[in-house]
Amino acid sequence: MGNELPANPKLKLAGASDPGRVRHNNEDALHVDLERGIFLVVDGIGGQAAGEKAAEIAVGRVRARLERQTGTPEQRVREAITMANNEILRAARGNPEWEGMACVLTVAVLDDGSAVVGHVGDSRLYQIRHGEIRKITHDHSPVGEREDNHELSEEEAMRHPRRNEVFRDVGSEEHSPDDADFIEVQRVPFETDSALLLCSDGLSDQVASWVIQETVERNAGNPDEAVRQLIGAANAAGGKDNVTVVLVEGESFTAPPASAVAAKREVSLMARVSWFV
Repeated sequence: MGNELPANPKLKLAGASDPGRVRHNNEDALHVDLERGIFLVVDGIGGQAAGEKAAEIAVGRVRARLERQTGTPEQRVREAITMANNEILRAARGNPEWEGMACVLTVAVLDDGSAVVGHVGDSRLYQIRHGEIRKITHDHSPVGEREDNHELSEEEAMRHPRRNEVFRDVGSEEHSPDDADFIEVQRVPFETDSALLLCSDGLSDQVASWVIQETVERNAGNPDEAVRQLIGAANAAGGKDNVTVVLVEGESFTAPPASAVAAKREVSLMARVSWFV
């Protein structure tokens, strides 16, 4: 049985979603439950009401399963995402206007000093610690897979014309919890001096990971402001998609020393300059 209750009351948390500058509707959704240690970002697929409906179903089904404290966190995450998947598919089959709807999602469940991460698609979870940012999830997309394999740089992947294609989603075909090549589940340490950031691709397609890292660290202790600035950065870069960000800070998360930030910035700048040469 999972043992993540109660979650650490000293965690700092913020989350927000914005339609962006191009789209009028918001197909993203989020859910945060600090008491139970559940954090979820969903990006609906299908356009207009269909994408929003897929995201709504996903949030409801994932919440319902994760809030039942039976089984290990890994089992609960797999079952929760599968329940969302099959319910979205049933709803689409029963409503012609929702045909083809689906979603991608990333969820984290805190459990005894670690985070159990469930993931399908191209939303993301990053971990920020000691002046470094690490992408925990793998993109289930042709371009994202090439980026993860270091065949494309982050900059190249962000500008690629096929960036938004995914080969895994929640809702387009029936699944069981243990189906191969469906849900990516992993357990990662969640140290008290680290932060976890979940986001839709409305952020990661517009804002480079080093900017995400610096924004979170610059606002350490004030996750609401960090989230506000990240959404603002995505919109300033074009805001071509809905953008959703959830940020969870450990109780000891702080910005790295100024000297370390300066050195890191210099290395990052040199790498970006060499990329353009």
